[in-house]
Amino acid sequence: MKIGLFFGSFNPIHIGHLIIADIMQDQTDLEEVWFVVSPQNPMKSSKSLLHEFDRLRMVELATADNFKFKVLDVEFHMPRPSYTIDTLAVLSDKYPQHEFKLVVGSDNLTHFHKWKNSEQLLDFFGLYVYPRPGKVKSMEHPRIHFIDSPLIDISATFIRDTLRKGGSVRYLLHPHVSDYIRDKKLYY
Repeated sequence: MKIGLFFGSFNPIHIGHLIIADIMQDQTDLEEVWFVVSPQNPMKSSKSLLHEFDRLRMVELATADNFKFKVLDVEFHMPRPSYTIDTLAVLSDKYPQHEFKLVVGSDNLTHFHKWKNSEQLLDFFGLYVYPRPGKVKSMEHPRIHFIDSPLIDISATFIRDTLRKGGSVRYLLHPHVSDYIRDKKLYY
């Protein structure tokens, strides 16, 4: 089975993530999309991150109604920071029957060369790229597939800031995620 791996902090997961995952599963040759919750992205600061188990739970709540989505905590059990190539090695060993592809936003292409073993990621796995706002570096490679999808400009930073200010994020989050954030008083 061909699986798209959607890595992220998901701090919090929002409807933009869900729309992209749905398009990847529905309009490409990917049969499922697996959300890989990253405890710590090596290229991002951890100071604003919620605890990884809260972020994992929100992804589980947001994706529970779609049997084509799966949520993984594989990086919770790996050295930190975790690197995509190392996670893919673990997943390839655990699931040799699957072919894994990376689902990334086009904004990642500007610094993709800085990723650990970026050439191996391309050669052995490949990228399914969705559009992101702003000027984006174009890359040519036979294993990079640009996917036509809506340009979604929703950021988790905007959501966190809005919540801190007491604003509404009603239509930016899955209702179960919104309830979880409210009940646990997260991001306030």
